[in-house]
Amino acid sequence: DFLEALGELVDGWLTARALVKKALEERNQVHASGKILVLESGGMPWKEHLYSLERELALPGQIMFVLFVDSSGMWRVQAVTVEGTDFQNRLSLPEPWRGLRNEELSQKAGIPDCCFVHNAGFIGGHKTFEGALAMADATLKL
Repeated sequence: DFLEALGELVDGWLTARALVKKALEERNQVHASGKILVLESGGMPWKEHLYSLERELALPGQIMFVLFVDSSGMWRVQAVTVEGTDFQNRLSLPEPWRGLRNEELSQKAGIPDCCFVHNAGFIGGHKTFEGALAMADATLKL
């Protein structure tokens, strides 16, 4: 039924917005910089909500990374893109980490148990939340 499907879509969209807003409100508890968000789950539409809420809260462009756990249980570190672009990140994961996996990445980053960083630097993975946060933190400090 169309109306039922529409209702589920709207509910999902509004739920995602509420989760992004909550993450924005709690960002300083995650990292002192306030530049890292943690979402309760991945796989939800968060980018447009983030851009919109940043404007509403007078925080445009301040969030650099979003952390979330994927369906396999891996923690992801995703760079936030510049609004209106698909491939220009506000801050990418470090060039020396890109394309590396597992032990090689862990040694290069100085963070144990890293999983990967994409060649383009827009996303990385770690076995734990703490490790994903360490990856984002190390990038912010560069």
